[in-house]
Amino acid sequence: MASASAHAQKLPAGFVYLRDIDPTIIQDIRYAGSNNFVGRPLRGYQAAECVVKREVGALLKSVQEELALQSLSLKMFDCYRPVRAVADMVTWSRDGRETPAQKRYNPSFSKVDLFRLGYIAERSGHSTGAALDLTLVDLKADNSATFDSSKDYGDCIANVNLRAPEGSVDMGTGYDCSDVRSHTSAKSITADQRRWRQKLVLVMARRGFVNYSKEWWHFSLPGAGGQAYDFPITPRK
Repeated sequence: MASASAHAQKLPAGFVYLRDIDPTIIQDIRYAGSNNFVGRPLRGYQAAECVVKREVGALLKSVQEELALQSLSLKMFDCYRPVRAVADMVTWSRDGRETPAQKRYNPSFSKVDLFRLGYIAERSGHSTGAALDLTLVDLKADNSATFDSSKDYGDCIANVNLRAPEGSVDMGTGYDCSDVRSHTSAKSITADQRRWRQKLVLVMARRGFVNYSKEWWHFSLPGAGGQAYDFPITPRK
């Protein structure tokens, strides 16, 4: 406990590193690396760590305990997001360039339309520490495949065997896929994919988390937000 407190003191009051709450929750913080729609780390992501409000972390621990009984785990893609990272996304969307690797994430339209269509927000709930991007991992499956930036993967709505590997269950699209198939209740996915989405929504809803209808991976905890923050995500020490 003393160690956890020492870590928490490096963050603003009320924020914690999720690893200090539950180290069994898998983390793949995508904006801290190159495996994301921008293709590089976003501003403010100095470490691949999930930072959340303390009450959010406690509820995630409860979710994880339930999933563990089914040989499943949460996997976190993004948690607290600095305001400067949101601004970085806005700048990227307006730079007039779109590489094939970036296009994998929005195969049906231009990136300048991401904000208008509601796939990216200029003011993100992530910056309050009360919004999350996550998925489920089947711990009995082979999750060893890793992302290789030199490979030419299929786009985010392609068959799971053609998409970039995410080491998680097949939800029908990749993470951060800006497409109607990413809508949580999309009809154009298989029955198995729909069941996985429903399982994720239900297990999160039992702790009060609300899903965003256009993104099967995005959840927020009403009442736990508040002001937006801009402190960088730094390594735990």
